[in-house]
Amino acid sequence: MSIVIYNTLTKNLELFEPLSKYIVKAYFCGPTVYDYTHLGHVRAYVAFDFIKRYLVLRGYDVFHVQNITDIDDKIIKKSQEEGIPWNHVAERYTKDYLEVLNTLNIKVNLHPTVTSHIKEIIEFVQLLIDKGYAYVTPSGSVYFDLSTVEDYGKLSSRRTAEEWRQEEEFLAEKKNPYDFALWKASKPGEPWWESPWGRGRPGWHTECAVMSSKYLGKQFDIHGGGQDLIFPHHENEIAMAEAAYGIKPWVKYWIHVGYLTIKGEKMSKSLGNVIYAKEAINKWGAETLRLWVFSAHYRKQIEFNEDIVNQFKELYRRLIMATEILKKILKSSTATFNLSEQELNLLRTLELIEVQFHDAMSDDFNTPKALEAINKLLTTIFRDIEPRENYALAFRAYSILYNFNKVLGVLDKYFEERTPVDIEFVEKLIDLIIRVRSELRKRRDYELSDKIREELLKLGIKVLDYKDGSKWVLEK
Repeated sequence: MSIVIYNTLTKNLELFEPLSKYIVKAYFCGPTVYDYTHLGHVRAYVAFDFIKRYLVLRGYDVFHVQNITDIDDKIIKKSQEEGIPWNHVAERYTKDYLEVLNTLNIKVNLHPTVTSHIKEIIEFVQLLIDKGYAYVTPSGSVYFDLSTVEDYGKLSSRRTAEEWRQEEEFLAEKKNPYDFALWKASKPGEPWWESPWGRGRPGWHTECAVMSSKYLGKQFDIHGGGQDLIFPHHENEIAMAEAAYGIKPWVKYWIHVGYLTIKGEKMSKSLGNVIYAKEAINKWGAETLRLWVFSAHYRKQIEFNEDIVNQFKELYRRLIMATEILKKILKSSTATFNLSEQELNLLRTLELIEVQFHDAMSDDFNTPKALEAINKLLTTIFRDIEPRENYALAFRAYSILYNFNKVLGVLDKYFEERTPVDIEFVEKLIDLIIRVRSELRKRRDYELSDKIREELLKLGIKVLDYKDGSKWVLEK
């Protein structure tokens, strides 16, 4: 079954064919850590997690890099407002971001930070200067000369002179008003790093082009982010990377996640309509939030509504109940040697449900359609499988739900099978600890040997010392 993906670069649905047959290299723009992670970020990160998880389910090995911008104008401003070092600001909100991702069951292979890649950024900027795509100003700043790029705007379908005049305070030193900073000369009281052009720090757009290519190669499969990053951030990344490396396209597929809105307005800190991630997780639960995000296509705008989010608490409860019912049937029933015609029809129904899920996810990761298949599976389990307690049907439904959860990521702890305790191994381990303790007593290290006895007693293991050695018993 082929996977079709919408590519922002070509504005078309395309057959997904990664550069390597089995490996997918993906980069998703992470946070600028100047404030706590909010629900808008959650929508973007979770939506991309579903995409990545489905690719893994289909057999691809996905290497996922997601940056952390730990030096930026906003971070410096926050540090000045709070009267603390800029790196303390970055550390505080990086910690929050990583904790949120962990709670949401999102795994990222690598989180490169800007400040740990200054050397690579400087080398990249120098390469662009040497190739004639960038220029140094008397102040020590370095700008990318957009007049040297003929196809600028191919991602966003926007040109620059009329629509973008960034860096207004530096217009006098630019060749063109729409040129953007690769390296910013230092200002008094701001952090800086030494460079061939003087003290300064990286420009925002430079970092992602450098770090993504360092870890994924000069050409890779997927670059993603929120739709607000298409222009100018991702457009500028393309201009820089293709100029530096001479490879087109630099990225094969561009994926962009739609906005999260509240009362029709995009959730953003500048508008003051933010719901912070930890607040939302505490109120609704990480699993409920994941299911809510799954209900909307990743490219579509999703409106935040408490009543709608609350509905997914019930869906999560039904998923748990279905999993436990199937586990119970599998433990209590025996192998099936024959199926009735009605049971055979149920088996075919399960197969159609599984196909429906894959058809939906293979069609540009259509999670709303996939959710329909999940709900059909739950209905079939409760209505048809639970009353029959048929091993074959329960096992088939369990396998399907298990695979669905590889994408959903909300039932992991219910699918985990605890390893039975190996009593013999535990007894041998305790015997070893007792022998070590006896050796300590021979060496008259009574303080440590007594400490070991106390800790064992806390675990319910009582040590009895005799002239000829020590023994242990379980304390009742």
